[in-house]
Amino acid sequence: MSMTPEDEAQLQQCVETIASILYRNTPAEQLQTLEGIEQAIRTHTQQAVLPQLGVFLLQQRLVQLMAEVLN
Repeated sequence: MSMTPEDEAQLQQCVETIASILYRNTPAEQLQTLEGIEQAIRTHTQQAVLPQLGVFLLQQRLVQLMAEVLN
């Protein structure tokens, strides 16, 4: 799947914003090793990021299905 350069730039900006938020909410001692960083990323994404992405994608699919039913 290919993105437009504009979408890639916007995604990069959003990822940097998310990374900044997760960094602020991760204990400093967990950021001392690559293993700790990987664990923090995994935990944060599983708890906060991925569920929200799933909800968004499901909502978009429901909108699409409703449009198909109404047409």
